[in-house]
Amino acid sequence: MLRYSINIICFILGSILSHGQSTNDSIQQESYGLRVGIDLSRPILSALDDNYSGFEFVGDYRLTQKLYLAAEVGNEKKSQIEDLDGIDLYDYTTNGSYIKIGVDNNTYTNWKGEQNLITIGGRYAFSTFSQTLNSYRFYESNRTFNPDTFLLVDDTPQEFGNRTASWLELVIGAKAKLFNNVYGGISIRLGYLITDSADGDFPNLWIPGFNKVTDGSNFGIGYNYSISYFLPFYKKAKEIKPKLKETVN
Repeated sequence: MLRYSINIICFILGSILSHGQSTNDSIQQESYGLRVGIDLSRPILSALDDNYSGFEFVGDYRLTQKLYLAAEVGNEKKSQIEDLDGIDLYDYTTNGSYIKIGVDNNTYTNWKGEQNLITIGGRYAFSTFSQTLNSYRFYESNRTFNPDTFLLVDDTPQEFGNRTASWLELVIGAKAKLFNNVYGGISIRLGYLITDSADGDFPNLWIPGFNKVTDGSNFGIGYNYSISYFLPFYKKAKEIKPKLKETVN
């Protein structure tokens, strides 16, 4: 999935960079406003995977020539089975919401009249959720009497609620104009978990918005594919510096 995401980013960046940049040296007007949309990957995954449901709203607001205030808000529910040596050990369901707030810095210089973005930015993210242990089995190193499985201990769901987590994200992404005020985007996110309210009874193995929690590591990887609509509020003039002409001796 990570390789696929990187390939999509390269395709979008290539599409942006393939356009010729304007050489008009006059003063141009640039639009400032709010861009709002949804992540497309989550509803698609919800339709394809019976063990997952989720959605995410995305948005950004242009503050300066390069800087954008950005946020994502979403909800995810995921059921998973953990196995050992190919044998189901326990299964659980995670359900909760999250919010991410931060900034994006546009590193791409647009041609006249366009507002495509190649961004690097950061987020502070916070999630509230519950973990439900649906069933679990007793691990036996000697399976003389149960060679093909582990002994079922309990299949009565146990809920561990009021869980919270927070993390920081490094976000690298791109947005390209598809047609009038409509943008397609993609981002890859490297998260670092800073707080986790897990207790000894049952750990947080998966966190909404953060994804899988790896044993012995605070890092996680996420992504999104978005489509959004830009609402222009006002325009500001941008002065384009004239190019220096080369002198011929």
